[in-house]
Amino acid sequence: MSELLEKFEKIGVRPADIMIPKKDIDLNKWAVVACDQYTSEKDYWESVSDYVGAAPSTLRVIFPECYLEDPDGDERIANINKTMKKYVEDGIFDTYKECFFLIKRTSTSGSRLGLMAALDLDKYSWEKDSKTLIRATEGTILSRIPPRKKIRRDAPLEIPHIMVLISDEKKSVIEPLYAKRDSLKKLYDTSLMKDGGHVEAYLVDSKEDLGAVYNAFEALYNAVDKDNPLLFAMGDGNHSFATAKSCWEDIKQTLTPEERKTHPVRFCLVELENIFDPGLVFEPIHRVLFGVPEKVFLEELEKTADKVSYEDEKDGVHCKNCIKKRNADQSVQGFGYCVKGSHVYVRLTNPKANIAAGTLQIVIDALLEKGYSVDYIHGDDVTDKLGQEEGNIGLFLPAIPKTTFFETIVKDGALPRKTFSMGEAQEKRFYMECRAIK
Repeated sequence: MSELLEKFEKIGVRPADIMIPKKDIDLNKWAVVACDQYTSEKDYWESVSDYVGAAPSTLRVIFPECYLEDPDGDERIANINKTMKKYVEDGIFDTYKECFFLIKRTSTSGSRLGLMAALDLDKYSWEKDSKTLIRATEGTILSRIPPRKKIRRDAPLEIPHIMVLISDEKKSVIEPLYAKRDSLKKLYDTSLMKDGGHVEAYLVDSKEDLGAVYNAFEALYNAVDKDNPLLFAMGDGNHSFATAKSCWEDIKQTLTPEERKTHPVRFCLVELENIFDPGLVFEPIHRVLFGVPEKVFLEELEKTADKVSYEDEKDGVHCKNCIKKRNADQSVQGFGYCVKGSHVYVRLTNPKANIAAGTLQIVIDALLEKGYSVDYIHGDDVTDKLGQEEGNIGLFLPAIPKTTFFETIVKDGALPRKTFSMGEAQEKRFYMECRAIK
């Protein structure tokens, strides 16, 4: 096994010691959606808390971002670390050594497959123009790292919601494992709360299966451009992964070269997903501007292109359909917006940025400098609802094509922040598996 692990090292991925709650823990209450969802909807998280009650739950060991601006942040972080330690001391976990987990998630969009694995943080960079094996796909907001470091620095566990993409058109890594799932040990099989769907997992730990996974990864590794070798592209949770990287950079300075090779903080547990999985849906992340007069927004928008044209739409559905239809032509850059009682499709001629998200970010940055605020929203309906409240503007973005995704990152570097999402909010990865980092 040690020889196989050494082989994995060169390609940035390896099996991990993965922990899940014991059979007597209610997984429907244990697993909650990623902390960066429902950021403007505290009522969602309050209803989750009511449902979970006193049961063991990942809700008690995460920091939902809707509470980041509340004054009790330090107290919340202390409670998170205290609860993590209690869960470990109470022995609520089973640990599976040097393995992968095969994951199947079923949601309203269909089903998709994943592979829980550890990625090497030494082979990752969040820099926009990096050429590392593992890299960010969207702009990283460095100010979002310190609050996360406060939690991870003293945490005995990592409990990731991170999803990382591989470009495996031949479906050689994950799919063969699912084809033989009947011969694998099933680890859990549970529904997920709040319309989250259903998830099941299988243990991948035999030498034969680990070897097959390595061979498939090696083939992908050998096929990438060695001058720009993108093998793993961040899908969701880049700021959590960047936080893990920052913590590792702090810790590695205190270690010998030999200690650095296997230190648990050098690695981060993620779910790998194949971008060619038909169940993996790319959704745009929309924006809502708060307290911005429509006139002020349009004045900034007009500065971003040689020509800006507008078409009134009947409602949000027609607006989104127009975006999808018009933006199928890759030469067209357009988006939609709504204010109270109005929906508009906007077409940009010779814009300053390559994609609509980039053009709108220019506008948003200018508005932020003027003291206005913005939130990034998953879901058309929520964007429409918030955007039509008095004084707000909802911005509807087009989806990013999956077929050219890796090529775009290699060619242009990281996309503007919050450009895309893998599924709707309730379809994001739920916290489930853990790994000891102390």
